[in-house]
Amino acid sequence: MKLVRLLLLVIVTAWLPVLHASPAAAEPVLAKYLDQMQAAELVPGAEAFGPIRADAAVAPVLKGGETIGWAFVTSDFVGTTGYSGKPIHTMVAVDDAAKIIGVQLVKHSEPIVLIGIPDAKIKALVGAYVGLDLVAEAKSGGASHEVDIISGATVTVMVIDDSIVRSGLKVARVLGLGGLAREAASTGPAFEINTEAKAPSDWMTMEGDGTLRRLSLDVGQVNAAFAAMEDKRAAERAMTEAPETTFIEMQTALVSVPAIGKALLGEPEFANLQGWLAEGDQAIMVAGRGLYSFKGSGYVRGGIFDRIVLIQDDVSVRFRDKMHRRLVSIAADGTPDFTEMDLFKIPADTGFDPAKPFRLQLLVQREVGPIEKVFTTFDLGYQLPPQYLRAVAPPPAAEPSVAEAVAAQDEGSAQAELWKKIWLGSKAEIVVLGVMLVVLTVVFFFQSFATRNARAFFWFRMAYLTVTLVFLGWYANAQLSVVNLMALFGALVTGFSWQAFLLDPLTFILWFAVAAALLFWGRGAYCGWLCPFGALQELTNRMARRLHVPQWTLPWGLHERLWPVKYMIFLGLFGVSLMSVEQAEHLAEVEPFKTAIILKFVRAWPFVAYAAALLLAGLFVERFYCRYLCPLGAALAIPARIRMFDWLKRYKECGNPCQSCANQCPVQAIHPTGEINPNECVNCLHCQVLYQSKTICPVVIKRLKRRETVGAAPEILGKPPTGHPNAAR
Repeated sequence: MKLVRLLLLVIVTAWLPVLHASPAAAEPVLAKYLDQMQAAELVPGAEAFGPIRADAAVAPVLKGGETIGWAFVTSDFVGTTGYSGKPIHTMVAVDDAAKIIGVQLVKHSEPIVLIGIPDAKIKALVGAYVGLDLVAEAKSGGASHEVDIISGATVTVMVIDDSIVRSGLKVARVLGLGGLAREAASTGPAFEINTEAKAPSDWMTMEGDGTLRRLSLDVGQVNAAFAAMEDKRAAERAMTEAPETTFIEMQTALVSVPAIGKALLGEPEFANLQGWLAEGDQAIMVAGRGLYSFKGSGYVRGGIFDRIVLIQDDVSVRFRDKMHRRLVSIAADGTPDFTEMDLFKIPADTGFDPAKPFRLQLLVQREVGPIEKVFTTFDLGYQLPPQYLRAVAPPPAAEPSVAEAVAAQDEGSAQAELWKKIWLGSKAEIVVLGVMLVVLTVVFFFQSFATRNARAFFWFRMAYLTVTLVFLGWYANAQLSVVNLMALFGALVTGFSWQAFLLDPLTFILWFAVAAALLFWGRGAYCGWLCPFGALQELTNRMARRLHVPQWTLPWGLHERLWPVKYMIFLGLFGVSLMSVEQAEHLAEVEPFKTAIILKFVRAWPFVAYAAALLLAGLFVERFYCRYLCPLGAALAIPARIRMFDWLKRYKECGNPCQSCANQCPVQAIHPTGEINPNECVNCLHCQVLYQSKTICPVVIKRLKRRETVGAAPEILGKPPTGHPNAAR
């Protein structure tokens, strides 16, 4: 029982990947920021905020005791996930005419905005929304204004714009501002996908009946769109190709509809699509050709497609790399030659309804300076043709008591459904990580056998670290961080939820494995084998050795005094987090993980230079960052003393007189007296290779010589050795 409690303590202490989104926090986001902002900061001349309404997360803005507007936070009404994968909280105020009278960006975790782009530029951007007429936006479908996109922060700005407009429309309709009324529930028949429908087999027919929809732009149309913009530089940089040249032809279809999917993809590819989609997910095919790519290169740098967004009423879906698959070919007869063919998943939890119209918004950019661009958008509308739909009878009206029960249903059920879908969509990644953990566990349990052949074990370790770096790090972004641990105390305040951890499968599994490993082997299981940045350091150091880069061994006295630096960094970050988790997150940039692993070095030059400097130091001093600076390693080392077993074998001669292992330990974790420091050991098992070496370990060499001497002595005397068949004669 004590062991179970200890394991739970380690797990809870080590984990907090995502508790900022804990469902236990029922109050609106507005309640958190309302006390942190003066009313005059949001709306000039305002004096105070009134209480939050009971029917909506909206608070009155007061002046002279009168209500002059209504304040809300966008995240309470629409999804605001940005480039970082975290919400962008923007506080907005609207008046009775449904015009925006104040905007403030109150919280974000955008790495692109945090670095390289002045805060004043972002404030100027959001400030430009003051005066926006939401009534005009409602009539135009959110397209009556131009988006002032900042070069280098495309995704961030588009999320801010989208969230301000859509949440503003929701609030205006809820409160009846500007004559906008709440959309009445449809009284007509509801529709669902007709799984028995048939689709034409040729491309031209599908274009004609609306199965496929097209957006076709030529150079002349695009030049005209930019010429109409206020920034005259856009017209001056007009494309020089002939006006009739195809700029882009983009076609789309809802291929999750069985008839359409089978006609366009073919039976085998449609079966693969169904295996990729979880229950309730939908998918579209997008094909394009011409001078302009609808994908661009943003998804390569940051994993997000910044040129297209799917919009349906108040739902907007921005596609990330995990929601994307390339399409090799299209099965329909007469398909044109496209340069790009791709599938995009629409997750079930977005609220997308395949039976309702939607549009793909294409962002087109034009360079107007060395680092400046201007942007405009074009829409590709899609409505599923009626032959793929069938009417369904509306459900009977629920009794009041039942309706109330449904309305009060525990949010945990919805969260459970969400994480289950996420896990189903990550089956391949989970299997790979599971295999990695099983292999590592077997190696640790049978380390004497695994390290018997020094050369084979070396190449096994190099291969394992490569998988850790490429798969866990650069592909899956499963890099643990000290930020997870610092957020623990925020979780204890806001409420603890296991389901929140489950929203990120690989992180959940890794933290569980780390917690268990701390009891058995100490911190080395993660630091030495499963940390992507640690793997990057060791692999680059091995390359440096191959190129004969000199290796520096710090004097033991200096080395021992540098050890505490990482503990000081961790304790400093921990102390700051008690006052402000946000400030601690900024200071946690001492970890180069975000730069080198998550963003793959696509970041402002100071951050890249810092990460490169650490890797450069690691070319001369193996795992320099791990040894002296890593706050996560320090945090994991603190409970390392509670491990249950000492797995690493030692001889009594180790340290006195033999210093072979101490001199060859890659991280100098072995004291000159022979003891292994579990707080610094990364469990690379190199000392176990030396423990069995017949050419390096003096104890093994001495033992072998003794055996040879004992075996040779009888032969010298002319007698067979003991145990020989003729020895008794």
